[in-house]
Formats: sequence, structure tokens, C-alpha cells
Amino acid sequence: MSMNHIRPWRNIERRKSRQIRVGNIMVGGDAPIAVQTMTNTDTSDVKATVGQVLQAAEAGADIVRVSTPDASSTAALKEIVRESPVPIVADIHFHYKRAIEAAEAGAACLRINPGNIGDEKRVKEVIQAAKDHGCSIRIGVNAGSLEKHLLDKYGEPCPDAMVESGLEHIRILEDNDFHEYKISVKASDVFMTAAAYQQLAEATDAPIHLGVTEAGGFVSGTIKSAIGLGQLLWMGIGDTLRVSLSADPVEEVKVGFEILKSLGLRHRGVNIISCPSCARQGFDVIKTVEALENRLAHIHTPMSLSIIGCVVNGPGEALMTDVGFTGGGAGSGMVYLAGKQSHKLSNEQMVEEIVSQVEKKAAEIEASLAQED
Repeated sequence: MSMNHIRPWRNIERRKSRQIRVGNIMVGGDAPIAVQTMTNTDTSDVKATVGQVLQAAEAGADIVRVSTPDASSTAALKEIVRESPVPIVADIHFHYKRAIEAAEAGAACLRINPGNIGDEKRVKEVIQAAKDHGCSIRIGVNAGSLEKHLLDKYGEPCPDAMVESGLEHIRILEDNDFHEYKISVKASDVFMTAAAYQQLAEATDAPIHLGVTEAGGFVSGTIKSAIGLGQLLWMGIGDTLRVSLSADPVEEVKVGFEILKSLGLRHRGVNIISCPSCARQGFDVIKTVEALENRLAHIHTPMSLSIIGCVVNGPGEALMTDVGFTGGGAGSGMVYLAGKQSHKLSNEQMVEEIVSQVEKKAAEIEASLAQED
């Protein structure tokens, strides 16, 4: 029931795209929309970088990108790839030789910026390395680093220039019989980003990587990304995404999943539905939700939990969630299981009981899925 119940008016028809492989992750077609992040450690520090990759993977990241700006970074990449539980994308800027080294080191994908990578001859060498080592490629167009001839033509960064840049590089890849590629057209401006992606989606069937680049800090970047990526996902555009925040990469993963969960496109972990709290609350909603988010972070099973401070909306929300708690009076409230009233509970016992009920429900769901397999 609840979050797994799909209603007709909530269905999003995804754009039809080709499917490619990034390591063991399929991107495009009918594959789940993959969530990515990027490490911000010194890549040559293998221990620190692997540690951050592991944290991102535990948070749910399907793919992690690692910057490889110099030879020491690509030298470290081989061990990072070996220790990573998820595919590693090598982020290449300026020096095409780093892409070749990254392919040799085992990167699952090479992200190249057309405005920075160099002339067509150098791109061809990168393509050959990708072919030789089974890498996919992401064409990463950024409004802030467009090719000079396009800036001369259009006068300034704009959606037309970004899409033209991407299509030019698609042509180079396809002229060299390379088709394992995805593409992004990112800008820090939400309007430019959305317009470019809509135009791109009509011009190619390649898998599309979504992102609002340089979106800002945690709060502002989350809002810009939710607006920019949300509207595109709602239109069915997007096969993989990265939320770019000036924050811990784990937060990027969490926000990415929350955007997808809000649209019913991915389900992972506990979706907590909670009220903003007011004078009617029968318990401290804000502190309770914060405690539950921390205590339930280990649950990966898709579930829904309602935590509502009073009986105005509490019972109604609980009808549609797997587990619920609605504040009442005299220091207690009502526990709901599968949408039905179960038992009264004191506020002091609430967090422990809710955690116990969620863990129990998650185990039941997992057991049921195991039997189906």
C-alpha cells in the first residue's frame, strides 16, 4: 500500500532513450534513474577518496565521479576502482592524456568537457582508449566553458549554444563508431539548464545526465536542483543525475533520492511525512523527526512513515503510510500500522517504538521480496 501504490495521475512517462552501461549500472532505457555524486578529496590520497566513495555508496549512490586533474590522480585511480563497490567515473578537464590513463586504470566512464578537452584528434584518442578498455563516455557540456567558436556565434552562453556543442561532440563519437555515451548540458541558471535539456531531449536518443551545475550551498543548491531537475524529471527527461552542492557528497546523494522519491521515480529508505509543527502539536515534532531520520538511516527498504503532531491531519496521513504516529493529549498519541489504529503510546516511548515497528515492517517486506525471487 502507501508509497508503493501507483495512482494513474501520478504516472510519469519517461523519454525513450538508448541504454548504455557504466560498469555494472545500466543507464537509460527502462533502467532506474541512477543517482551520482562526486568526491571532493585529493584523489591521490587513496585512503581519503575511497573512504568518501564508501560513504556515498552506503547512502545509496549508484555511481561516483572522481576528479583526475593530474598524473598522480590517475595513478591512484587503479586502487580506488579496485576498492570501490560502485562504478567510478573519471572527471577529465584540459588534458586528454588523463582520460587515456583513467581508462587504463579501470574507470567505468570518462567524463569529458568538449570546451576543454582539445581538438578532434585528441578526442579521437580518448575514444580509442574508451573502446580498448570498455569505458563509456559522458559528454559534459557546461555553460561556463563553451567553445570559443560557439561563444563568437551566439555572443554568450545560451541553450542553443550548449546543445550545439553537445551535438557536435556526439557527431565525433558516432563518426568513430562509438555509441556508449551519455550527455549533459549544465548551467548554474535554472532557466538555461531546463531549456537546454528540453532541446537536447528532442535532438538525441542518448541517455541524459541531469544536473544544475554550481548550484550553491546546501539549502540554496537543494532548492535550485529540486526546481530545475524536478521539472525535467516530471517531463520524463533524465536517466541519471547529480545534485551539485557545496556540501558533503553524502548530502548530494540524499537530496538526489529525495527528488526522485517525491516524483515516485525511485524508492529507497524511509519516506518520512511530517508536519511543520504548531501550537497544536502533542509532542516535539521537529526533534522527533530529526531523531528518527538518524535512527532509521540504515533502512534501505522503501517504506513510508507519518509523524504528525495532532489529530487534524494525523489520522488521514496515517491511512496512507506503512507506519504512523499521531500526537494526542496527556503526553501520548496513537500508533498506526498499515493505515489502521494499532495502540496508544506515550511520547517518551515513541521513538523507540517507531524504530522497532519500522525495522519489523522492513524485515517483512524484505522477506516477502525474497520469496518472490
